[in-house]
Amino acid sequence: MPALFPGLLTLDLSSITFEPFREGVEIAHLHRSDGGDGPALALLRYEPGARVPLHEHTGLETICVLSGSQSDDAGTYKAGDVVINAAGSRHRVWSETGCVVLISWAAPVRIIEDEG
Repeated sequence: MPALFPGLLTLDLSSITFEPFREGVEIAHLHRSDGGDGPALALLRYEPGARVPLHEHTGLETICVLSGSQSDDAGTYKAGDVVINAAGSRHRVWSETGCVVLISWAAPVRIIEDEG
């Protein structure tokens, strides 16, 4: 049976459970592969000013900004924007205003520098 998330794109998140991910960022795992080394699909919810440190993608990452705006070293992306980061790419991510993004990873990321 497929997983169903009604109202997700209209931001009805009432049936979604978020948990801490990084300071100021929460995650809701929508799909995780067995063992956590394969593809994953999640929602990330950033508080205003929240950041994710420099990391490298070990597989393709696709982001769809659902609300607010998210920035990385290459620019700022608004609601409705889709961003694709190739395997081997590196960046820092932050949100000045707060945001919700739908994110798909082909493989886990590798944190390069931890902001602490």
